[in-house]
Amino acid sequence: MKKFLYILTAICFCCCTNNQQEQVFHPRAITMWDFSWLERRWPGAGFEDWGLALDELTERGYNAVRIEAYPHLVGVDPTKEWVLDEVWNQQDWGSPDRIKVQVQPALNEFIRKCGERDIRIGLSSWYRTDTTHQEMTITTPEIMAERWINTLKTIDDAGLLDNILYVDLCNEWPGNIWAPFFNAQYPKVYWGQWDAPESMEWMKKAIALVREAYPDLPLVFSTDSQDLWRFDNDLSYFDLVEHHIWMANQKQGEFLKAIDYKNGRFDPQAYKNVQANAERVYREKSDYWNNLLLNQINETAAVAKRIGKPLITTECWGIIDYKDWPMLNWDWVKDLCEMGVKEAAATGQWVGIATSNFCAPQFVGMWRDIEWHRRLTTLIKSSPINPELLKSEEAQKLLKRL
Repeated sequence: MKKFLYILTAICFCCCTNNQQEQVFHPRAITMWDFSWLERRWPGAGFEDWGLALDELTERGYNAVRIEAYPHLVGVDPTKEWVLDEVWNQQDWGSPDRIKVQVQPALNEFIRKCGERDIRIGLSSWYRTDTTHQEMTITTPEIMAERWINTLKTIDDAGLLDNILYVDLCNEWPGNIWAPFFNAQYPKVYWGQWDAPESMEWMKKAIALVREAYPDLPLVFSTDSQDLWRFDNDLSYFDLVEHHIWMANQKQGEFLKAIDYKNGRFDPQAYKNVQANAERVYREKSDYWNNLLLNQINETAAVAKRIGKPLITTECWGIIDYKDWPMLNWDWVKDLCEMGVKEAAATGQWVGIATSNFCAPQFVGMWRDIEWHRRLTTLIKSSPINPELLKSEEAQKLLKRL
């Protein structure tokens, strides 16, 4: 009898130990704070108090955020004060006018505050234009990699690298707004054509060099092309897919054409057309527009599953550009975004899911609906991840950082 009890105790101990060692993974609820985290710090701009903004983010259930790391500036002089030109004046991301920034030690301070709240960081770069045009000095993938390595070293030296979830070497590569240095050399490679040979060679080289310096960091170039056949190329050097999905840009921007939205960076007429047309056009055939979104989500999941890559989406799901403005209603936008979140979560292929690209303090109409955010982030953080993905060796680097 005593021998039996010893054996039973041993079995129970082993089972408990094995259960304790088993890690349960769920997606992170992520948002995009782009370059707004540093540039929108004037009174009322939303980020003047990082502690408050992050507490409010946590209150809404988010536990990851994607931000601009300014590698083209930090990699040259981390503590220099730079003057940035506005990338637009009609949108509410970043500053609508010229602004002075000093990236370090602000970047490390922000990362530290995130770490205190168990908020993981996705680092990215929109390569913001400054008055000395540092972005245009990135003439080779070697220089891009060097700037990123220098930037990551400033974070590593502060003991903050464990807070980094992944690194996106360029937002929506090779879009001419975010990668003008590449466009200047390869003007025939247009936005979304990241699978062009010149682009593939650049990405592969840059990632290889950064990986050599920081082998444990998941690396990627984010994309936003609806042409999913582009993923048929060899992407073995990507640790994940950071793909941006909107209903509005499906079928070559069918919805945007239907509402006559164009020149949205500096032309006030663009938002007049959104006022007049966007919600009406959506509601006139909502099932059609909804299906465009749902189909793209499921097709993206299928592609990622086929190539064995985990997905993160930080910019999504309905209309691309929107803001607090007269005659603009958030309800239909939130409905579309909720639909997108639920569909993405159900696939099991995403390890990071955003609720929209408007989840930030400056978008008051979206930000103030705390219950909406909580409902969706609870769903995201309780959703299962595809068991095949959990077993994938390629996904382990990212999963370890969840």
